[in-house]
Amino acid sequence: MKRLFDLVVSSVALVILSPVLLVLVWLVRRDSDGPGIFRQTRIGREGRPFTCFKLRTMRQGTPNRPTHETSADTVTRLGASLRRFKLDELPQLWNVAKGEMSFVGPRPCLPSQNEVIEERRRRGVLALRPGITGLAQINGVDMRTPLRLAETDADYARTRTFFGDLRIIIKTVLGRGQGDHVKV
Repeated sequence: MKRLFDLVVSSVALVILSPVLLVLVWLVRRDSDGPGIFRQTRIGREGRPFTCFKLRTMRQGTPNRPTHETSADTVTRLGASLRRFKLDELPQLWNVAKGEMSFVGPRPCLPSQNEVIEERRRRGVLALRPGITGLAQINGVDMRTPLRLAETDADYARTRTFFGDLRIIIKTVLGRGQGDHVKV
């Protein structure tokens, strides 16, 4: 049921939101040099790498490292707004439609985040599709605390339900869960 929900809702959302997404891509390109869509290799289900899509919120040439290790001055003016309202995540609807991600699950990390990957592997979390949002995000747990993150992701894996996922989605839409913060 979860995969069917992901497929139907992401496909419908992509059709309905495609004009908004096109405008946002144009605004990102107008705001700063570089592409509107940012592609980055992330770790997915069973530890397999995949290409994750987001609206670009950082300046072109920003080093490829975890957000919490990246300086706040690399975020563009528009990028700060996109992040605040979680609009930078819209291109991940494509990842959900393709089956690489789900709406709810552990946030995908970078291949270089070995501690997060290993802690998740130990707890069986890598058996899940990564999500656009998740239990850790709505509870303010991010990649800066790999052990706590993996434990929260494992709690989600043990207790997940369809209606629990809907609650996480609603809490995310209502403003809970700010994601990883850039270094100040």
